[in-house]
Amino acid sequence: MKISVRNQPSFAVARLEMGPNEKVRAESGALMATTPTVAVAAKAEGGMLKSLKRAALGGESFFITSYTASEMGGWVDVAAFLPGDIKVVDVNPGQAWFVQKGSWLASAEQVTVDTKWGGFKNMFGSEGGFILRAEGQGQMVLAAYGAIEVWELQAGQTVTLDTGHMVAYTENVDMQIRKVTGGLVQTFKSGEGLVFDFTGPGQLLVQTRNPNEFLGFIGAAIGTGNSGGGSSGADFLGGLLGRD
Repeated sequence: MKISVRNQPSFAVARLEMGPNEKVRAESGALMATTPTVAVAAKAEGGMLKSLKRAALGGESFFITSYTASEMGGWVDVAAFLPGDIKVVDVNPGQAWFVQKGSWLASAEQVTVDTKWGGFKNMFGSEGGFILRAEGQGQMVLAAYGAIEVWELQAGQTVTLDTGHMVAYTENVDMQIRKVTGGLVQTFKSGEGLVFDFTGPGQLLVQTRNPNEFLGFIGAAIGTGNSGGGSSGADFLGGLLGRD
């Protein structure tokens, strides 16, 4: 499989060029375009229980879409729901990747993606205690909200990251979660809550925008626009501009 990415970094699209009879898996709803030589099928990958776990706990779709090329080969274009960048990473045997919910877009057939319990240290992070684990061999396509930065952490090097900005990291990276401020009052004042401490060696992928903050912004704007019975465009713009 050959993968090329275009329209980076704001509205990235990944083209997966497949050889004869090659198969790839992708997130449900990620399809943008394909050639007629590619068969498209959606199913509960791994069975009912595994699909429920992936959807309810991992934040991914219940169904996984598979694309299988004919003997003539073919290609598939996939894109994420939110505007942002796409990064292609190599998954190698013995070196799994941990991926935040919503960032897995597609992968080769030989890459297995499953929902794993990340431990109580993840319980109050963006993963809610569960995280996607990708292992096997092949390429994987990850999507983000905003641009993607790749940080190469050296042995013993630690960086602190807001939970909403994490995309993925290799399993040899140690991750811990903690409060960024000293108490509840300080948390409300600063607008910050919990952060991840990542310690190398290994790779860490970061997204430059926080989807949770974006959703909060939209929710507050809609709530302001609907208050008092008004729903005009002026009220909506007023809500956007008036939000602290």
